[in-house]
Amino acid sequence: MGNRSHRLIGALIAVVLTSCGSPRADQARFVDLSQRQPLPAAAETDVVPLRIAVASIISPEGTVDSYRGLADYLGAQLGRSTELIQRRTYAEVNELVAQQSVDLAFVCTSAYVTGHDEFGMELLVAPEIAGQAVYHSQLIVPSDSRAASMADLHGTVFAFTDPMSNTGRAYPTYLVHQLGETPATFFQRTFFTYGHDRAIEAVANGIADGAAVDSLVLDFALKRDPALRERISIVHESPAFGIPPVVVPPDLPPRRKVELRELLLNMATDPSGEEVLAQMGIDHFVETDDGEYDGVRSLLAAAEAGP
Repeated sequence: MGNRSHRLIGALIAVVLTSCGSPRADQARFVDLSQRQPLPAAAETDVVPLRIAVASIISPEGTVDSYRGLADYLGAQLGRSTELIQRRTYAEVNELVAQQSVDLAFVCTSAYVTGHDEFGMELLVAPEIAGQAVYHSQLIVPSDSRAASMADLHGTVFAFTDPMSNTGRAYPTYLVHQLGETPATFFQRTFFTYGHDRAIEAVANGIADGAAVDSLVLDFALKRDPALRERISIVHESPAFGIPPVVVPPDLPPRRKVELRELLLNMATDPSGEEVLAQMGIDHFVETDDGEYDGVRSLLAAAEAGP
């Protein structure tokens, strides 16, 4: 290969190396590390919402009305949007808690006992209403009914609230067992309303001859509609049970758990929080422990045992 060929190859290599090398100094971008700016705040859509599950102790439309204010308050205090999540049955809400699909949940007492025993559902706080953290199952009938006890409802149509309900299913089932029968043999027909307010309406409108309902829901319904007193009668009341609690998934981070507990416990000391509680008919939230629900455990065991 001649000198001319060597010179040509050398020129080509030089061109390639120049094109693949660093940019020229006059083209390089200068970065001044002394000029620092904070990262932009996360967009609201990037912040995970506070997910709150609410068991349909009252019907879905009533649940939204009752809990929307509380959800908005918690979100404002935490600087997060909130998401109210509802399901038709108590069992479905328990499943959300078990799967850690929510941050906290408002459940019925038997749902808590079942969730605690099955997958470690944890108590957070409990509401106190009219100075007490208890409630009752109340057996109601139409005002023109001659029934004065569960025994008088033999052969009638009875409304249960939810398959997992303490006051609306377990307790009336227990009463029937005490009479030596089962709901299937004692009543002519039974059906589920999936809401205590709907069970109250079923009795008031003559669709059902009887129902057992949450005393707190019934009290609220009577205050909202005093004329309801002329359409139903309370013929029996259960012993006191631990009030439906606020719960969290077992694996919720401890820091978040403490944050939510303190926020709920201190609501009554904040004027805006106190206003939300008043709208819900709650005095304040209080600490509670699993022993408060031993009475529900005993009832569930008795209902399971049969007549």
